[in-house]
Order: sequence, then structure tokens, then C-alpha cells
Amino acid sequence: MDTHQKAWDKDYAGRGRLWGGAVLDLPLLPEGSVVLELGCGDGKTLSALPDGWKIVALDVSPQALRLARRVRSDANLILADAGRLPLRVGSFDAVFAFHVTGHLLARERSALAREAARALVPGGRLFFRDFSDQDMRAGQGDEVEPGTFRRGSGILTHYFTENEVGELFSSLQPVSISTHRWKLRIKGEDLVRAEVVAVFLKS
Repeated sequence: MDTHQKAWDKDYAGRGRLWGGAVLDLPLLPEGSVVLELGCGDGKTLSALPDGWKIVALDVSPQALRLARRVRSDANLILADAGRLPLRVGSFDAVFAFHVTGHLLARERSALAREAARALVPGGRLFFRDFSDQDMRAGQGDEVEPGTFRRGSGILTHYFTENEVGELFSSLQPVSISTHRWKLRIKGEDLVRAEVVAVFLKS
């Protein structure tokens, strides 16, 4: 595990469940769909996935998986790197990559994209969400690669453009790529949060 990945384990060990709030706009997939979540963290998205899906989820952090098991005991949880999946080719109807790709270096993001495409069945879909370069936090911290910043905890965050997301998953067919923005009020000031949301199809 690289230093920036170990930072997540330390964060979860120290703070427990980090993420609250609801998971919105999940796709409608048929009952019985086999779904893979990359970087499940403490189980925020897992907790919102329908009971009728067959779910596999992975994370590089043992501490995160310990927390995720508390919210979704029926999921198959795996300690693994999303760039080196211990899974068969064409195993999944859908892959979720929600706020995981942006916490990787460029070579690791490319590996995740290759592995996600490999894991999908023909006709399967990849669902992507990660922070946009229009987000209020873009540019904060030490820039370790273009558009990628390390903040005090050691965690990396890359801020994407829509074109960059399309290029990253160029082995798949883009269904939609857009930027979603919303306001977050902090100390009386409205600040903009923004994420790139995309869907890709394996033909």
C-alpha cells in the first residue's frame, strides 16, 4: 500500500465513520444485477444499494472494510487495490467508482480504468463520480501532479475535467458526462461544490 493509501487507513482508524448524508441518483438496475463498488470506504454507498443486487465491494483500507461490514453484512467485501482486481474478466453488470479514482495518482487512475473495463460484462456499465476542477477545494494543498493535491492528512485529491474523464475511460463508450454543481454554505458564505458524473458502456 502506497503512502497516500495508508493515509486513508489512518484516517478511518482515528475518526471512524467519516461520511454522512444520503446517496442520491443511484441507477435503476434489474434485480439480481451483479455489482462491484471500487473503494467502498466506510460503506456510505453500500448502505444505499438495493437488497436485490449481488454486491462485491473492495477497499485498500482494512479499517474502512471493518466499518463497511457494520452497514452491509450481506456484501462480499474484499481487501484489494482497484488497479489490480482479484476478479475474473466479465464478472459484473455494473461497476461503481464514486469518489475513489480522484484519490489516486495518474498511473493508478489508468490502472483502475483498465481493471474496471475488464471486470464488466459486454453491455455492462461503469458509473463514475469524482470532484471537478470547478470545486471550491480545487488547488488547495501541495500539487504533486497536474490537478492532484495532497492536503495535511496525506490524502490525495485529483480534480477532473469532463474531457479528462472521457479520456481516462476511452476503452468504454460514453453514455453521459456532465458536471453537477451545488452550493455549500460555510460561515455565511455560499461556496461551490462540483463533481463530474459519468456513465460508460462496455460494448
